Amino acid sequence: MSYVENLRKLVGHRPLILVGSVVVIVNNEGEILLQQRWFPEGAWGLPGGLMELGESTEDAAKREVFEETQLYVHHLELLNVYSGEDYFTIAKNGDEFYSVTMAYVTSSYTGCLQVDLEESIQCCFLNPAALPQQMVGSHRQIIEDYLRTDGMKVEKED
Repeated sequence: MSYVENLRKLVGHRPLILVGSVVVIVNNEGEILLQQRWFPEGAWGLPGGLMELGESTEDAAKREVFEETQLYVHHLELLNVYSGEDYFTIAKNGDEFYSVTMAYVTSSYTGCLQVDLEESIQCCFLNPAALPQQMVGSHRQIIEDYLRTDGMKVEKED
């Protein structure tokens, strides 16, 4: 059972602060890896998730990306930290939380892309100029911020 699941048993639906990481993974064509999630209802987003006890945000990013895509990410560059009242959510089950999200960028990854069908409908690299309509709102903002950095100079894997 995860840290958040254990915590929810103690506090019920009351608001929590949840810390997580996502990664903007960019391929050689400048496309961004997106994941179509089962929840919320087929929305597209960046691979990532919540920290577990004892993890760094970088470790959480690497673990979550691997769990969801079977890709190993390297050379993570911090893009930004997203937090505050704009990141308040009430889940369908009534759980309330404020998210604090570390957004990283990399073009350095290894492995063969495979979807975790328990969490995702599909994963694919998409042109950032043609993002899907149905996206996790904060993830759209993260991608827009990434694009404003002019594709941030990330270290390429040879």
